[in-house]
Amino acid sequence: MKYDVSVVGLYILDVLGRPIAHIPEAGNVEFIDQIRLTVAGTAGGSAVDCAKLGMKTLAVGAVGNDEKADFVIHTLAKFGVDTSLMQRLDAVPTSSTILCIRPNGDRPALHQRGASGYFSIPETSYPQIFDAEFLHMGGTGLLDAMDGQPTLTLLQKAKAHQCTTSFDLIAPGPGTIALVEPLLPYIDYFIPSIEEARLLSGLFALEDVAHFFLDRGAKTCVFTMGAAGSFVADGVTSFHVPAYDVAVVDTTGCGDAYSAGFLAALHHGFDPEAAARFATAASGLVATGLGSDAGIVSFDHTWESMRQLKPKLPR
Repeated sequence: MKYDVSVVGLYILDVLGRPIAHIPEAGNVEFIDQIRLTVAGTAGGSAVDCAKLGMKTLAVGAVGNDEKADFVIHTLAKFGVDTSLMQRLDAVPTSSTILCIRPNGDRPALHQRGASGYFSIPETSYPQIFDAEFLHMGGTGLLDAMDGQPTLTLLQKAKAHQCTTSFDLIAPGPGTIALVEPLLPYIDYFIPSIEEARLLSGLFALEDVAHFFLDRGAKTCVFTMGAAGSFVADGVTSFHVPAYDVAVVDTTGCGDAYSAGFLAALHHGFDPEAAARFATAASGLVATGLGSDAGIVSFDHTWESMRQLKPKLPR
């Protein structure tokens, strides 16, 4: 196979600043400690982290034809991501977010929707996309042209080509379950946050939420739970993995890093529980810095961090 993973979906530019307690009034200026630009989004953040973890990564998404797109494409390429299937669309901006990271870690966001809502995949790209061990789909809910039948077709064909599929979403609303439910039989690893999973299912208890999706066809549910760790269930076994005790700076992109870490670990032959622990370490490393790719250096560094970090004790 040419690639270890094809990462399809939402690619955005994040502009982050910290710490921001409040916005200055009128035209006043206040000084902050740090500003960063990063490639982010439910696909973009995972693509960068997959590459940093040593996976041969193909990016599949869209940006505008603007200065923000130049940064996104250049940064992906800098980390070794294949950008040959990244579309540059005229007349629409690159999807972008301004994140104001508060001293307590909250991260209110201002998002400009853009190219990610207009991108679709021509069938001529399928052979390249499916020449991968994994296909990770990230961003359903903000992919207007891909949501629904196009994503269903993509996942069906991915399974027909023996790809292992994983799936994350973003900003679910009342109608999102109608988009997600038909996809579930073609998803090997369903990796939303527990808040998203509870909203979609209308249920609360972890086992109940997992069975909602397992009963509808998902092979394995992997729920990220922030400081509470993660929960994995496949209909036969289930387990909880605690978060690691790290000094949290910013949680932007932690879920995307978890997805990348989980896939990288599976690629190395880890069983799901070991993969969840490795993914937790990847997510924890990202939380120690500003932006969705902070903290992750390499697979070996993440592995060593996993061995050294201590589990976060419940309060």
